[in-house]
This record gives sequence, structure tokens and C-alpha cells, in this order.
Amino acid sequence: MARVVISEFMDEPAIDWLRARHDVTYDPALVDDPAALRAACAKASALIVRNRTQVDAALMDAAPGLRAIGRLGVGLDNIDTATAKARCVAVFPATGGNVTSVAEYVITALMVLRRGAWLGSADVLSGAWPRQRMMGLEVAGATLGLVGFGAIAQATAERARALGMSVAAYDPFLPADAPAWDSAARFDDLDALVGHADALSLHVPLTDATRGLFGADRLAAMRPGAVLINTARGQIVDESALADALRAGHLGGAAMDVFASEPLGAGSPLAGAPNLIATPHIAGVTVESNTRISWITARNVDGVLGK
Repeated sequence: MARVVISEFMDEPAIDWLRARHDVTYDPALVDDPAALRAACAKASALIVRNRTQVDAALMDAAPGLRAIGRLGVGLDNIDTATAKARCVAVFPATGGNVTSVAEYVITALMVLRRGAWLGSADVLSGAWPRQRMMGLEVAGATLGLVGFGAIAQATAERARALGMSVAAYDPFLPADAPAWDSAARFDDLDALVGHADALSLHVPLTDATRGLFGADRLAAMRPGAVLINTARGQIVDESALADALRAGHLGGAAMDVFASEPLGAGSPLAGAPNLIATPHIAGVTVESNTRISWITARNVDGVLGK
């Protein structure tokens, strides 16, 4: 039987399905113990990970029989895909598995940040009654700007339009004649979109071009009171500059589900920043999406090992 190593959490029924077909090692603690992970992979034919396991050349060196890497999600920046390709190791993202969960997260964060009322619970419970301060803004009539317009952004746009929002997007990789543009205003210039939107949501992979894409200057170019939502990758946003923009009151709020370092270390510049929602890289993880992603990944890996 082929050996499968799973280094991060996965839906149990999908694991059991794999166990009926292969020799499975399931240990979510491996993600935090690189030496143990290398040892576990010594005879592995497949490795299944989320976003925290760093699948680099050294780990692949430790797994000479590796044939497949299953990614419980869609981002591949934690996997050395070039090395995998050179060694004929198939890499499988769980494409489509978390579209709904991320889209719902973005819309929820957008409504909470625009309205603001839910951020004052501590004041109300302490006896204060800050009605005027907590009036907030409606999303209907506002403009949502999407940086990147792939499947998740398009699903987010669909939900935003249902709430009466206008939608605009920037994606230089999506052809101008793509049907998706029928439902969103297409911007050729990112800075034009940044200055136009009442809320911005980021949906781009981490690359050399997107690293630091939202630094101090671009954050300053956002409309006063606008909100920023990042469910993409933490390194795309300069966290110190974002904290400054929130503390200065230039931005109305931000939701950060991803960070440059995960978990955050002590002394994060975002600690104590006002009107900030911080979540632990969970936008794409719901009970339902975990089930979908786990089954997509299990079948992808089994498809290679069964040949």
C-alpha cells in the first residue's frame, strides 16, 4: 500500500476513505515539527498539507518516493512547485472547494465594518449607550472594489450586487472579453480602482508583483473611511502601514484573515489598532468547505496513487 502523510487537519471521513486504500499517517502536529515531518515522509508516496506546511526542496529530498502533494486549499505559495515539477511530483490544489466560504466571509466583514454597530458590544455591556457613534453606513449604494477577479471574487461580487452594491474590479490576467466582466466595471489601472471604491477586497496570489502591493502610499490613496479586507496573503499588505492608517482614522476599518507571519508574534504592529477584525486564516474554512476540500484532495491524491 502507498504511504500517505497528512500534516494538518482534514475531515475525518475523507481520511478514513484514504485509510481503506493506503497506509495513512495523520498527525496535525507534524506541521510544527519539521524533523518529524521529514522522518514521516521518508517512505511517503503522497503528502497532504494546508497552508502552514512548507513543502520545500529539503522536504522533497527527504521523500524520494513522493508522487503527489495534495493542498487542502488553493494557494500554493508554501509549496515549491518548480521543484515538484522537476521531480514529476503532481501538485493538486482543491480548486473551488472554498469559494462560498471566502465569499461569505468577505461580505460579512464588509457589513460589520461598514455598519460598525457590532464593534461596540463592550461599551454597551458596560452601561454606555453610544447610539450616534455606532450609526454606521449601509452597503447598499456603495462600491466594492475587487483586486483580482477569479472565482472567489466573482462569487463575492454576486453577493454584493444582491445587497445593492456596485462592483468594480481589477484583473490584468482576465481577458477583457471574459463573460465575468458583464457583472462588474472593469478597471485597467489599480490605483484608479483604489481611489474609486468604498471597500476593497484582495483576491490575488502572493507573487513578486503582489508582495507589498498595499503599502503606505496605496493605503493613503484609498477613499477616506474606506475599508480593506484581505483574505489572500498577509505579505500583500504592509501591516505597519495599515495600523497607521487605522489609528489615523483614514480608513474606516479592516478585516485581516492572513498575516505576514502566522501565528502573529509578540509586538505585532496591528495589536490595538482600532476597527480591525483579525481572524486566524479561517475565511476559507467552514464545516462545509472543510468537507468539500478534504474530499477533493483525497480523490486527487488517490487518483495518482491508484495508477
